[in-house]
Amino acid sequence: MEHTDSDTTSLTLLGLGDMGTALARAWLAAGHPTTVWNRTPARAAPLAAAGAEVAETAADAVAANDLVVVCLLDDASVRAALADADLAGKDLVDLTTGTPAEARARAAWAEERGARFLDGGIMAVPPMIGAEGSGGYVFYSGSRPLFDEHRAALAVPAGTVYVGEDPGFAALHDVALLSAMTGMFAGVAHAFALVRDEDVAPKDFAPMLAGWLAAMAGYVNGVAEQLDSGDYTRGVTSNLAMMVRGNATLLRTAEEQQVSPELLTPFMDLMRRRLDDGHPDEGTTGVVDLLAR
Repeated sequence: MEHTDSDTTSLTLLGLGDMGTALARAWLAAGHPTTVWNRTPARAAPLAAAGAEVAETAADAVAANDLVVVCLLDDASVRAALADADLAGKDLVDLTTGTPAEARARAAWAEERGARFLDGGIMAVPPMIGAEGSGGYVFYSGSRPLFDEHRAALAVPAGTVYVGEDPGFAALHDVALLSAMTGMFAGVAHAFALVRDEDVAPKDFAPMLAGWLAAMAGYVNGVAEQLDSGDYTRGVTSNLAMMVRGNATLLRTAEEQQVSPELLTPFMDLMRRRLDDGHPDEGTTGVVDLLAR
């Protein structure tokens, strides 16, 4: 089968949750003929009114177009939805949130059924989809020819960032960034907990906190340089010995403010372990080695 792309590529979308609905609306608004399917048919009604074709079954939806995009709850939902579909000659793009191992297994599963496969990790929330200048984008990994041929259509809802032929890399990048975000959220929660019972207005404190976090963001580039070079003392201005001593002040302050330190202590414990292993002149990059099993 010949695979082509144009400004009005037709496509199929399986899954009409909040994200799937946002994706469908973006493609429809851009003039892409779109066939949709959802396990609960009622969710398709507003999209039908916007011009979407509604398939009765997932297999019918897959049969309608060469480009098939899946945005479902989890990997098990993908397997169930595609169980009766003929994937031969199809281009399958899975935007379902999952793990790298799940993406690699799904790629092998799709290829066994004659489909090319691309996995995606969406770095956006539904209101950012199709919104110009929102900053939202999607990591893609897997078949490079598929990505290249359908890039124009895939770029309609959000920006595209191709991260490699390994089908697991999109999920890996997605989860790595989300994990860093989760750690940041933990620090934000602890910071607000420290000040909440004082005469400090959260709305006044928030810009200070946001500015500080933005100023510290360059830290990631230093970590990358140290990991690449293998020299964890390179460019260090606040060494591990000093930071571990400083951690005691953070913990005493938490105690004084009657705030649990449980969001901080796991990382502090790893810093102490690295120091005790004889690395006083490093920064915190050595914690990466401790985390690797």
